[in-house]
Amino acid sequence: MVDVLTKDQRRLNMSRIRNANTAPELLLRRGLHKRGFRFRLHRKDLPRCPDLTLPKYKSAIFVNGCFWHGHNCPMFRVPATRQEFWTAKIQKNRDRDAFVLSSLGEMGWRTFVLWECAVKGRGRRPLDAVLDKITTWLEGKRARGTLARRPR
Repeated sequence: MVDVLTKDQRRLNMSRIRNANTAPELLLRRGLHKRGFRFRLHRKDLPRCPDLTLPKYKSAIFVNGCFWHGHNCPMFRVPATRQEFWTAKIQKNRDRDAFVLSSLGEMGWRTFVLWECAVKGRGRRPLDAVLDKITTWLEGKRARGTLARRPR
């Protein structure tokens, strides 16, 4: 299938996609801050600059977009154009994510992945439920955690 946008239009659209301070990330930050958690943003001294780090808990939180990280949910679909390119790109992102999570684990950091579909879309969870889950994880001992949309 041929792209309906010109090369310049596509470049403009892609340049507007954020990799930091996204709506799901801001929701999480506001909620955790209200609950008394203090964190640092986008630490460049850690692998892949986690969205939030909580040094007191030695924890890193990633807010992953379902499309960019290839989450197995209704919010992810390989584009109809340039499927080989997108499949390879998303697979590289998945591989990098796995490497980063294991690297942080080896450094003694606990990691949590919040998927975009948990706070956006039809299957989203109530924000208080998301914050409760993350709070429980932070105050617990588990090394890894993840949260996605509600099961059907």
